[in-house]
Amino acid sequence: MGRVTVRRPVLRVRDDARSRRPDTLAAEEPMEIRIGARPLAITMRTPGHDFDLALGFLVGEGVVHSAEDVVALRYCAGATDDGTNTYNVVEVVLDPSVPPPAASLERSFYTSSSCGLCGKASLDAVRTASAYSVADDPFHISARQLAVLPDRLRAAQTVFDATGGLHAAGLFTADGELLAVREDVGRHNAVDKVIGDAVRNRALPLTGTVLMVSGRASFELVQKAVMAGIPALAAVSAPSSLAVDLAEEAGMLLVGFLRGTSMNVYSGSHRLDGAKNSGD
Repeated sequence: MGRVTVRRPVLRVRDDARSRRPDTLAAEEPMEIRIGARPLAITMRTPGHDFDLALGFLVGEGVVHSAEDVVALRYCAGATDDGTNTYNVVEVVLDPSVPPPAASLERSFYTSSSCGLCGKASLDAVRTASAYSVADDPFHISARQLAVLPDRLRAAQTVFDATGGLHAAGLFTADGELLAVREDVGRHNAVDKVIGDAVRNRALPLTGTVLMVSGRASFELVQKAVMAGIPALAAVSAPSSLAVDLAEEAGMLLVGFLRGTSMNVYSGSHRLDGAKNSGD
């Protein structure tokens, strides 16, 4: 397995003082996802929970909806001259009853650690029909409970403590119980790993939960949450306009700039208890 962190020499400058020392960095390596022997995607990620990453990615693409859709997950031999396994290629074997990915997914698509669904050209192309209805989920959460989630997520970021360079995604209940947390150089990878963990544990759809992310709420994160049946997404930074559009369409609670007791509710305000409107 690849390492989650690596050590690199760094020149440290503090005012006029200079010193050389090793620094701990978050590891970043490519990972290829294959359906059978057919390459589907390459993503830059922090090694670890790679099977969860592959499963979560396939849920977001509408290929997989449950653990029963997958027959096997395995690492393939890496592309080294001596045949050594790099643990950077994951092969997913689908159940024969599961339709293969649509040809439109076979875009030479390289997913960077920052952009997510960068190969998709338009809103219509990325609106994959979810197997689960978020709008029908009766989920509610109090504003007070929502306010404590960023600190609880931050407290669970063990690798961030060592590197300062990782995004995180945490899945919580409405009572604030942390169900799963994953860290990665890519914010969308962290979400995929959380969702993939739920697939393996046969927990989809993720009704009654809120997804807390450490960065902004981009369109692809809302899309992934909807595909997993998550009724609420909260972020410490801003959402994009497309993220708000999709959240409204799906009936999701979307919260941005969640910092302490301050937050902006962009969609699904009916799901937020204990917050009174003061009027325009």
